[in-house]
Order: sequence, then structure tokens, then C-alpha cells
Amino acid sequence: MAKLSDIIENYIKMIIENEESDCIEIQRNILAQHFNCAPSQINYVLTTRFGNDRGFVVESRRGGGGYIRIFKVQSDPDKHIEKILKETIGDSLTKAQAEGIINNLYEKKLISKREMQLMSRVFSDRALNKIFQNDRNGIRADFMKEMLLILI
Repeated sequence: MAKLSDIIENYIKMIIENEESDCIEIQRNILAQHFNCAPSQINYVLTTRFGNDRGFVVESRRGGGGYIRIFKVQSDPDKHIEKILKETIGDSLTKAQAEGIINNLYEKKLISKREMQLMSRVFSDRALNKIFQNDRNGIRADFMKEMLLILI
């Protein structure tokens, strides 16, 4: 069974795909009621699944007339990869962040399914099990930078 976070993410993506524009406006509380969850669950999904590294910009205003605007960023593939290199990857990259970048590249058709699977394996804890736990995120960042440079 799919996790609630995945279901909420897919629902929001479906709304975006069905819109004429690349921007949607939703209300956090209404969405939380729809999924019978706390508004903080919606915040979690927005933060982890709709960031710049995944090709989205989220604008939010809390309160009675509050809203959430989600913009899908359309960009040149090379510029998108350069943006990931400059803004997303620093000296450290968690497994979850790496997966987010990989999924975004696949969704934007910048890599094939096979490349997505290969990249996911490289960033897995299993592949990095001989490297000290504290060093893995640094290695992931270096690997991701090298892989993205090939795509430019």
C-alpha cells in the first residue's frame, strides 16, 4: 500500500498536469481534510517533494486567507542540471536528496529508466556500506556532481 505522502504527492502532481498553466493554488487545510491528515503532513510533502531540486517553486501564506501556490518550473535541460549543481548539491547529499534529484531527472526525461535505476543503486547505503557512515553524504555529493556533469 502506498504511503500517504506518496498519495498526496501524486494528487498534487495530477492537479498540476490537468491545469492550463504551470501554477496551481490550493489551501492547506482543505487538502488536509481531503486526505484526513494534519496540515503538517501537507507541509512535509511540499517541503520534501516539491522543492527547487525537483523543478517546483512553492509559495505559501498562512492564516485565514492563506494559500499555497505551486509553480512548475519549465527550463532548458542543461540549465536545469546546472541549477541543481549550483543550488542543490553542496558538500553533502543525503540518500533522500539524491533520490529526489534522480526522480526529477527521470520525470523530465533527462535520463532513461535504466539510468535512473543505475544511479539509484550507486547512491544506496548498500553500495556505500564500506564507507564510514559519516562520509557517505559527502561521497554522494561528489558522485552526483560527476554524473550531472556528464549530462550537460
